[in-house]
Amino acid sequence: MLEIRDLAKRFDPRAPAALFEGVRLDIAAGECVAIVGESGVGKSTLLNCIAGLEPVDGGSIRLQGQELAGLDDDAFARLRRSRYGFVFQAFHILPHLTVVQNVALPLWLQGVADGEAEARARDMLARVGLAARATGWPRTLSGGELQRVAIARALVHRPAVVLADEPTGNLDPAHATAVLALLLDAVREAGAAGVLVTHSAAAAARADRVLRLTSAGLAPEPVAR
Repeated sequence: MLEIRDLAKRFDPRAPAALFEGVRLDIAAGECVAIVGESGVGKSTLLNCIAGLEPVDGGSIRLQGQELAGLDDDAFARLRRSRYGFVFQAFHILPHLTVVQNVALPLWLQGVADGEAEARARDMLARVGLAARATGWPRTLSGGELQRVAIARALVHRPAVVLADEPTGNLDPAHATAVLALLLDAVREAGAAGVLVTHSAAAAARADRVLRLTSAGLAPEPVAR
Protein backbone atom coordinates (compact mmCIF):
# COMPACT_ATOMS: atom_id res chain seq x y z
CA MET A 1 0.00 0.00 0.00
CA LEU A 2 2.73 2.48 1.05
CA GLU A 3 6.38 2.05 0.03
CA ILE A 4 9.17 4.41 1.08
CA ARG A 5 12.74 4.02 -0.11
CA ASP A 6 15.84 5.90 1.09
CA LEU A 7 13.92 9.02 2.07
CA ALA A 8 16.09 11.95 3.19
CA LYS A 9 15.26 15.34 4.66
CA ARG A 10 17.57 18.29 5.25
CA PHE A 11 16.39 21.66 6.54
CA ASP A 12 19.37 23.21 4.74
CA PRO A 13 20.15 21.35 1.47
CA ARG A 14 23.72 22.66 1.67
CA ALA A 15 24.32 21.15 5.11
CA PRO A 16 26.15 17.81 5.25
CA ALA A 17 24.04 16.51 8.15
CA ALA A 18 20.50 15.32 7.45
CA LEU A 19 17.57 15.48 9.83
CA PHE A 20 17.04 11.90 8.69
CA GLU A 21 18.09 9.81 5.70
CA GLY A 22 17.88 6.23 4.49
CA VAL A 23 14.26 5.90 5.65
CA ARG A 24 12.76 2.70 4.26
CA LEU A 25 9.24 1.53 5.09
CA ASP A 26 6.62 -0.83 3.67
CA ILE A 27 3.09 -0.84 5.07
CA ALA A 28 0.44 -3.30 3.92
CA ALA A 29 -3.27 -2.59 3.64
CA GLY A 30 -4.86 -2.80 7.07
CA GLU A 31 -1.54 -2.51 8.89
CA CYS A 32 -0.69 0.24 11.37
CA VAL A 33 2.92 1.13 12.15
CA ALA A 34 3.93 3.27 15.13
CA ILE A 35 6.94 5.56 14.82
CA VAL A 36 8.73 6.62 17.99
CA GLY A 37 11.90 8.59 18.62
CA GLU A 38 13.48 11.42 20.55
CA SER A 39 11.94 14.88 20.39
CA GLY A 40 13.28 16.81 17.41
CA VAL A 41 14.33 13.75 15.41
CA GLY A 42 11.75 14.53 12.73
CA LYS A 43 8.76 12.26 13.36
CA SER A 44 6.17 14.88 12.45
CA THR A 45 8.36 16.06 9.59
CA LEU A 46 8.39 12.51 8.23
CA LEU A 47 4.58 12.47 8.25
CA ASN A 48 4.56 15.81 6.44
CA CYS A 49 6.95 14.43 3.82
CA ILE A 50 4.75 11.37 3.29
CA ALA A 51 1.78 13.70 2.80
CA GLY A 52 3.63 16.00 0.42
CA LEU A 53 3.37 18.94 2.83
CA GLU A 54 7.16 19.27 2.96
CA PRO A 55 9.66 18.56 0.17
CA VAL A 56 12.16 15.73 0.51
CA ASP A 57 15.83 15.77 -0.40
CA GLY A 58 16.11 12.25 -1.72
CA GLY A 59 14.35 8.92 -2.00
CA SER A 60 10.93 7.88 -3.20
CA ILE A 61 7.39 7.43 -1.89
CA ARG A 62 4.92 5.16 -3.66
CA LEU A 63 1.25 4.98 -2.70
CA GLN A 64 -0.71 2.11 -4.21
CA GLY A 65 2.07 1.78 -6.77
CA GLN A 66 2.05 5.46 -7.77
CA GLU A 67 5.34 7.33 -7.46
CA LEU A 68 4.68 10.60 -5.66
CA ALA A 69 8.05 12.26 -6.29
CA GLY A 70 7.74 14.98 -8.85
CA LEU A 71 4.04 15.69 -8.33
CA ASP A 72 3.33 19.42 -8.37
CA ASP A 73 1.49 21.12 -5.51
CA ASP A 74 -1.92 20.95 -7.20
CA ALA A 75 -1.58 17.25 -8.00
CA PHE A 76 -0.48 16.45 -4.45
CA ALA A 77 -3.37 18.50 -3.04
CA ARG A 78 -5.84 16.44 -5.09
CA LEU A 79 -4.12 13.27 -3.88
CA ARG A 80 -4.39 14.36 -0.25
CA ARG A 81 -8.09 15.06 -0.61
CA SER A 82 -8.82 11.65 -2.10
CA ARG A 83 -6.32 9.19 -0.62
CA TYR A 84 -5.08 10.61 2.70
CA GLY A 85 -6.73 10.84 6.09
CA PHE A 86 -5.26 12.88 8.93
CA VAL A 87 -5.70 12.72 12.71
CA PHE A 88 -3.94 15.39 14.76
CA GLN A 89 -3.26 15.94 18.45
CA ALA A 90 -5.13 19.26 18.38
CA PHE A 91 -8.27 17.74 16.72
CA HIS A 92 -8.67 20.63 14.17
CA ILE A 93 -12.44 20.40 14.31
CA LEU A 94 -14.08 23.51 12.78
CA PRO A 95 -16.24 25.21 15.43
CA HIS A 96 -18.62 26.89 12.97
CA LEU A 97 -19.68 23.54 11.45
CA THR A 98 -21.87 20.93 13.12
CA VAL A 99 -20.39 17.56 13.97
CA VAL A 100 -21.82 15.87 10.86
CA GLN A 101 -20.68 18.78 8.68
CA ASN A 102 -17.13 18.42 10.00
CA VAL A 103 -17.12 14.75 9.08
CA ALA A 104 -18.67 15.40 5.65
CA LEU A 105 -16.05 18.04 4.78
CA PRO A 106 -13.58 15.68 2.98
CA LEU A 107 -16.44 14.44 0.82
CA TRP A 108 -17.57 17.94 -0.08
CA LEU A 109 -14.01 18.77 -1.12
CA GLN A 110 -14.21 15.86 -3.57
CA GLY A 111 -17.49 17.09 -5.00
CA VAL A 112 -19.72 14.44 -3.42
CA ALA A 113 -23.37 15.54 -3.39
CA ASP A 114 -24.70 16.90 -0.11
CA GLY A 115 -27.16 14.08 0.51
CA GLU A 116 -24.64 11.30 -0.06
CA ALA A 117 -21.95 13.16 1.92
CA GLU A 118 -24.23 13.57 4.93
CA ALA A 119 -25.37 9.95 4.80
CA ARG A 120 -21.79 8.68 4.74
CA ALA A 121 -20.81 11.11 7.50
CA ARG A 122 -23.68 9.92 9.70
CA ASP A 123 -22.66 6.31 9.06
CA MET A 124 -19.09 7.04 10.17
CA LEU A 125 -20.33 8.86 13.27
CA ALA A 126 -22.40 5.80 14.15
CA ARG A 127 -19.30 3.64 13.81
CA VAL A 128 -17.41 5.79 16.32
CA GLY A 129 -20.37 5.91 18.72
CA LEU A 130 -21.47 9.49 18.06
CA ALA A 131 -24.65 9.08 16.02
CA ALA A 132 -26.64 11.00 18.62
CA ARG A 133 -24.28 13.98 18.45
CA ALA A 134 -24.41 14.45 14.65
CA THR A 135 -26.32 17.72 14.66
CA GLY A 136 -24.55 19.12 17.71
CA TRP A 137 -21.78 21.69 17.83
CA PRO A 138 -18.13 20.86 18.56
CA ARG A 139 -18.11 23.10 21.66
CA THR A 140 -20.52 20.68 23.37
CA LEU A 141 -18.19 17.67 22.98
CA SER A 142 -15.49 16.36 25.30
CA GLY A 143 -11.90 15.93 24.17
CA GLY A 144 -12.40 12.22 23.62
CA GLU A 145 -15.51 12.86 21.56
CA LEU A 146 -13.75 15.50 19.47
CA GLN A 147 -10.98 13.03 18.65
CA ARG A 148 -13.58 10.46 17.63
CA VAL A 149 -15.06 13.07 15.29
CA ALA A 150 -11.56 13.58 13.87
CA ILE A 151 -11.21 9.82 13.30
CA ALA A 152 -14.57 9.70 11.53
CA ARG A 153 -13.54 12.64 9.34
CA ALA A 154 -10.20 10.99 8.52
CA LEU A 155 -11.86 7.79 7.32
CA VAL A 156 -15.15 8.94 5.78
CA HIS A 157 -13.71 9.25 2.26
CA ARG A 158 -12.07 5.79 2.43
CA PRO A 159 -8.43 6.90 2.23
CA ALA A 160 -5.55 4.64 1.29
CA VAL A 161 -3.32 5.95 4.07
CA VAL A 162 -4.09 7.43 7.50
CA LEU A 163 -1.46 9.62 9.19
CA ALA A 164 -1.93 10.18 12.93
CA ASP A 165 0.34 12.66 14.74
CA GLU A 166 0.15 12.23 18.54
CA PRO A 167 -3.61 11.61 18.30
CA THR A 168 -3.98 10.92 22.04
CA GLY A 169 -1.62 13.63 23.27
CA ASN A 170 -4.43 15.87 24.56
CA LEU A 171 -6.46 13.10 26.20
CA ASP A 172 -6.45 11.61 29.69
CA PRO A 173 -5.26 7.97 29.92
CA ALA A 174 -8.74 6.42 29.94
CA HIS A 175 -9.93 8.37 26.89
CA ALA A 176 -6.56 7.88 25.16
CA THR A 177 -6.82 4.09 25.40
CA ALA A 178 -10.37 4.03 24.05
CA VAL A 179 -9.69 6.48 21.23
CA LEU A 180 -6.51 4.72 20.13
CA ALA A 181 -8.24 1.34 20.03
CA LEU A 182 -11.00 2.90 17.93
CA LEU A 183 -8.50 4.48 15.54
CA LEU A 184 -6.48 1.30 15.02
CA ASP A 185 -9.58 -0.85 14.57
CA ALA A 186 -11.01 1.62 12.05
CA VAL A 187 -7.78 1.73 10.03
CA ARG A 188 -7.62 -2.06 9.92
CA GLU A 189 -11.28 -2.41 9.00
CA ALA A 190 -10.88 0.15 6.21
CA GLY A 191 -7.83 -1.64 4.80
CA ALA A 192 -5.79 1.56 4.94
CA ALA A 193 -2.10 1.89 5.69
CA GLY A 194 -1.75 3.56 9.08
CA VAL A 195 1.22 5.57 10.37
CA LEU A 196 1.05 6.59 14.01
CA VAL A 197 3.58 9.03 15.50
CA THR A 198 3.60 8.94 19.29
CA HIS A 199 5.67 9.54 22.40
CA SER A 200 3.56 7.04 24.31
CA ALA A 201 5.03 3.56 24.73
CA ALA A 202 1.57 2.24 25.61
CA ALA A 203 0.09 3.72 22.43
CA ALA A 204 2.92 2.41 20.26
CA ALA A 205 2.51 -1.09 21.68
CA ARG A 206 -1.03 -1.25 20.25
CA ALA A 207 0.28 -0.95 16.68
CA ASP A 208 1.25 -3.91 14.49
CA ARG A 209 4.89 -2.80 14.43
CA VAL A 210 6.95 -0.19 16.24
CA LEU A 211 9.87 1.56 14.52
CA ARG A 212 12.32 4.07 15.97
CA LEU A 213 13.32 7.04 13.83
CA THR A 214 16.89 8.33 14.06
CA SER A 215 18.99 10.44 11.72
CA ALA A 216 20.08 7.16 10.07
CA GLY A 217 16.55 5.94 9.31
CA LEU A 218 14.01 3.57 10.83
CA ALA A 219 14.81 0.49 12.91
CA PRO A 220 12.56 -2.04 14.70
CA GLU A 221 11.86 -1.12 18.32
CA PRO A 222 11.43 -3.99 20.81
CA VAL A 223 8.15 -3.53 22.65
CA ALA A 224 6.81 -5.38 25.67
CA ARG A 225 3.19 -6.29 25.01
